[in-house]
Amino acid sequence: MAETSASHDHGDDDDFQTGDAGASSTYPQQCSALRKNGYVMLKSRPCKIMEMSTSKTGKHGHAKVHMVGIDIFTGKKYEDICPSTHNMSVPNVKRVEYSLMDIDNEGYVSLLDDSSECRNDIKLPEGELGTEIRSKFENGEALKITVLQALGEEAIVTCKAEQESRK
Repeated sequence: MAETSASHDHGDDDDFQTGDAGASSTYPQQCSALRKNGYVMLKSRPCKIMEMSTSKTGKHGHAKVHMVGIDIFTGKKYEDICPSTHNMSVPNVKRVEYSLMDIDNEGYVSLLDDSSECRNDIKLPEGELGTEIRSKFENGEALKITVLQALGEEAIVTCKAEQESRK
């Protein structure tokens, strides 16, 4: 009997891993606990909080928090006001670093992660960042690319020179 339950436990572990992939893309956090440079959902978009201000408690006793956030994928600005005691949705944001291997003619990048897995499904970002990455890459610089993932979307957010020498 002990053997069956042991193998059954193992089965639960596997379920847990698949459950993790579908883990909630947001979690609630009280408005007053949010901080500048943190993340929050504004108008159903994952945003980085750029400015926050709290107004005094009004006649009905709720301090209001005014937030200005920038969409982490589009760069669009969003604002919202909510009572400090209310919960706001906070996106689960994951940063992943990759080594840039190649850029194809359509602007898709070949990225290699730490476990040597290769991805070719992310496009260079539009605008300055994309131009900067392409020109540095064409100049032969080794680059580390940071990809931000949230709510099933992902985008390249930064690039930096890869440190070749590991002392």
